[in-house]
Amino acid sequence: MNIDFKIRKGKIEDLEIIVDNNIKMAEETEGKRLDYNTVRKGVENALKDPEKGEYYVVESKGRIVGQLMITKEWSDWRNCNFLWAQSVYTLPEFRGRGIFSSLFNYVEKIAKKNFCCGLRLYVDKHNEKALKVYKKLGMIESDYLFIEKEF
Repeated sequence: MNIDFKIRKGKIEDLEIIVDNNIKMAEETEGKRLDYNTVRKGVENALKDPEKGEYYVVESKGRIVGQLMITKEWSDWRNCNFLWAQSVYTLPEFRGRGIFSSLFNYVEKIAKKNFCCGLRLYVDKHNEKALKVYKKLGMIESDYLFIEKEF
């Protein structure tokens, strides 16, 4: 079933729904329970400072039904930025309707317009549904292994 929707840049008025979606996404995809106040401050900082990140939301009938945030990573090897898609979430009842694909394509156009060298995102290796969607959009598994040390 198709729905009418528009994609727009996130704004400070979207703060609470973006926070709520981020918390739901972490719980659903990784079983992580995020601290509300920390997430709220993080989203608020990104909404106020585009250098930290830029949110894009999908709106249908005045309701945000999908979102993602992009951040930049400078590549000295390529002399340009990669855009990273983060905080990806679509409300469950709107999945399978092209929401994320449209959002991804929208961000891909932004990346190309701004002379970026590519799009990247993190995905839990066990999230097979998401992997299938990302691959369908032309993304491939990188040869790089992501490792981290959290503080």
